[in-house]
Amino acid sequence: MILVIAAREWRSLFLSPLAWTLLAMIQGLLAWVFVLLVADFQDLQGRLGGLASPPGVTDLVAAPLFRVAAWILLLLVPLLTMHAFSQERRTGTLDLLLSAPVGTFAIVLGKYVGILAFLLGAVVLIALMPLSLAIGATLDMGKLLAGILGLSLLMAAVTAAGIYLSTLTHRPTVAAVATLGLLLALWMVDTVSTAQSTSNALLGYLSLRRHYDSFLLGLFDSADLAYYLLFSLAFLGLAIRRVDDLRLRD
Repeated sequence: MILVIAAREWRSLFLSPLAWTLLAMIQGLLAWVFVLLVADFQDLQGRLGGLASPPGVTDLVAAPLFRVAAWILLLLVPLLTMHAFSQERRTGTLDLLLSAPVGTFAIVLGKYVGILAFLLGAVVLIALMPLSLAIGATLDMGKLLAGILGLSLLMAAVTAAGIYLSTLTHRPTVAAVATLGLLLALWMVDTVSTAQSTSNALLGYLSLRRHYDSFLLGLFDSADLAYYLLFSLAFLGLAIRRVDDLRLRD
């Protein structure tokens, strides 16, 4: 049943002109950024040749591209998740779904998987850009795969947060704004942290960006993996509990 709901959610996204438009705009913008990064790398070739351990194309093209992609996808996620429950609550179709013999876990996870599959498709298209450089350049595949994994885990985490916030209101716009505000706050929270303060160190640990940057550096740390998995599970758990409450009220 989870896969049925996921397929329904996935199809609804691809049937939406908004999703296609956003995906096309993202790919076009990132393609332009990619071309600029490649041109800058070519201009730097003369100066990099004199360094003992010069940064490669993965460091100067792929990693910056993934950083820009993370920012853009953070703006996209609220627009996709806001319809997951908010729109269905407003139109009344959620009442029909909740009255069906389907578990709350299956409903929430199905919608989550459907939206995440759409976003992971965008990640694959983004990853094809630096991979195309393998034709004429030497890529650090370890760093590249770490970057792809980091971006995928980031999308899994922020999608879970968006799903939960979508369950809190019947207004999609409110859900989108709340999701964007939360994600930006968690992205920049480490800017107020310092190495000397325990409380600020905790804030730094909560930062989405800090854990993502580790992957872009080619570092695979189990703590970063655990952070994203626990983040996703926590918000999915909150979403399941919220939908359970909605079902009991009905």
